[in-house]
Amino acid sequence: TVEETLWRAVIASTVREWQHGPVRQRREAEQYLLHDEADYRTVCLAAGIDPVGLRERLRRIRPQQNAQN
Repeated sequence: TVEETLWRAVIASTVREWQHGPVRQRREAEQYLLHDEADYRTVCLAAGIDPVGLRERLRRIRPQQNAQN
């Protein structure tokens, strides 16, 4: 749906900020993606994405992401 597409874009933008943004944005994005409980889950569900599965995948790439910075 259009709503799912919008929320997927929000998640994708946050992941890009986490990987390539300025330090402050990277920290904020990491907090949201890996530690936020309420909003993160709501956004993922609105996007049609499993919040637990996405978080697990993000945690697996985290060491790789940190090594590049």
